[in-house]
Amino acid sequence: MAVVLLSVALIAVIALLVGYGAGKLARIDGATVPAALTRAAATFGAVITLAATVTAALATLRT
Repeated sequence: MAVVLLSVALIAVIALLVGYGAGKLARIDGATVPAALTRAAATFGAVITLAATVTAALATLRT
């Protein structure tokens, strides 16, 4: 159980960092703050979705 919780926490931190980086890059590129937040949120969602997809694929391979 502890490994699962640590994995979820690690994935959340990685998703937050990637989202922050995408927002920062958008802001440097000249995007407005709302546009940069939208890009950051979309990137965060994409990373979480990718992690869930990979987890589901690995779970089907394990059984």
